[in-house]
Amino acid sequence: MRAAGRCSWQDVTLARLVRCRGNQASVIFREAMRHSVRLRPWQKRALSLLAERADPDFLAVATPGAGKTTFALTAAITALQEAPDRRVLVVAPTQALKSQWARAAGDLGLHLEPSWAGRDGGLPADMHGAVVTYQQVAADPTSVGRLAHGSFAVFDELHHAGEERAWGDALRLAFDTAARRLALSGTPFRSDTHAIPFVRYDADEASPDFVYGYGDALAEGGVVRPVFFPRVDGQMEWTAPDGTRHGHTFSDPLDRVRAGQRLRTALSVDGDWLPAVLSRAHATLTEIRRTDPAAGGLVIAADQEHAHAIASLLRDRVGVSPAVAVSEDPLAPARITRFAADRTPWIVAVRMVSEGVDIPRLRVGVFATTTVTELFFRQAVGRLVRYQPGITDQRAHLFIPDDVRLRTFAAEIADERRHRLVRAEPDEREAQEEDVYEEPAEQGLAVGDEGQLSLFAPISAVALDEAGPVTPAPDAAPPPGGPDDPSLLVDLFPPPRGQQAEDAAGGVARGDHKRALRDQNAAKASELARLTGLSHRRVNSELNKLAGLRRVSDATAAQLRARIDQADRWLRRL
Repeated sequence: MRAAGRCSWQDVTLARLVRCRGNQASVIFREAMRHSVRLRPWQKRALSLLAERADPDFLAVATPGAGKTTFALTAAITALQEAPDRRVLVVAPTQALKSQWARAAGDLGLHLEPSWAGRDGGLPADMHGAVVTYQQVAADPTSVGRLAHGSFAVFDELHHAGEERAWGDALRLAFDTAARRLALSGTPFRSDTHAIPFVRYDADEASPDFVYGYGDALAEGGVVRPVFFPRVDGQMEWTAPDGTRHGHTFSDPLDRVRAGQRLRTALSVDGDWLPAVLSRAHATLTEIRRTDPAAGGLVIAADQEHAHAIASLLRDRVGVSPAVAVSEDPLAPARITRFAADRTPWIVAVRMVSEGVDIPRLRVGVFATTTVTELFFRQAVGRLVRYQPGITDQRAHLFIPDDVRLRTFAAEIADERRHRLVRAEPDEREAQEEDVYEEPAEQGLAVGDEGQLSLFAPISAVALDEAGPVTPAPDAAPPPGGPDDPSLLVDLFPPPRGQQAEDAAGGVARGDHKRALRDQNAAKASELARLTGLSHRRVNSELNKLAGLRRVSDATAAQLRARIDQADRWLRRL
């Protein structure tokens, strides 16, 4: 290592580079620079800890919007610089996130295949690794395990591996021989059902190796937004499954079952509570859009029927047609992508706009679901915290029922915000704590928790005055990073894979580029089969032979292009 404040070519592995002081690391050997990434202070600290750890497992918990993806990809590139033949394998929660990871990696010169399947066996020579889902691992841990042997593995939102016992068992089987396992989570998680592999536990709480919380991000500035929680009380009446009639506000203490019935009544589209809250949320969004015209809102609904009913309410009450994204709709991912890029005011979703879905323009939310767990609530808040440079007032708002459980979760998040942005007086803080802590609630309440569901019937729900934000709002949002921004611009040098000239222009990831080339190959083969009368199998076999490859799934981008050229020559001869 060179003297402090000086960096040289030999220093450009991330484990060493993060220790270089000053800004010289951002200007060294510019002619040879391949890709650059600006690391935030927490990312530099986490990379240093990761480099110092001898244990193969490392769990990093960082608040949504903090840059976990950049941190993990930078760590992966560091691993490849130390062992160029090592593969990188990312495990993501959903299919949509596979492509998102691959594109983010491509921006840094790291090429991950999002379309890899167990039947493919290995990877083409021009790819650094692959992205798979937890479900893929569970379905074929043996094939994933062969690819993962000796790899640098990244587990995105690792708590998903605890959703089913089979998922955790498969993850352990597939990645037991990985050289390094970096686990990521946007929220601290528990082991309420099944312990998750490769994680240390303190009692039933996961014990992370590095934590960067929401309050830490607010204090740093320019990382996340401050989120506020307008709480709306109400007067609800309903008939319980046993035929008894009840009437309560959110201020009335109830047991878990009755509290769930009260919440379901409030969220009914047939009452007045939910329409009134939607109108208030829309008024807030309209005010924000005066200075941030692209700002959007998110309503988290309970189920598919509920989501479409809420969409109708928004059309009838405030005159906007929202986007709707529900898991049962195969077009939902495309709808989310379109919403992220346009200026539609609202989107209504059921477990679709979740972890890893990056829509920075979301500024207002309505929590209208009966799923009541701290993990789910924090994930919902995470959809609103994405920071947008250039906007003066970054504040976001999540409208919530004034249910004691949601109020408690909101208070804990707001407490982090208050201690970073506003110094509350001790007596004020004590009064706030007395107001919110009534009943702990770790278990979720789904719609079907009670028996005799058909006998439950909401009668009425009327919104009362807002209870107000959980804590006083600060005078202003934290300032974005300015000239004194402590982040460090780092040059990355991933080992080359295949023909660089075959990468598509315009920022298209190599995996996407190769998918387009494979589609072109399939179209050419179909045309040849039609014109020659040969079987598709025979045509594909001949094209593979002419292009010098064994099968399309193993081909590099250059080989796929060569195969298309051979098909064109064949077509010209016909």
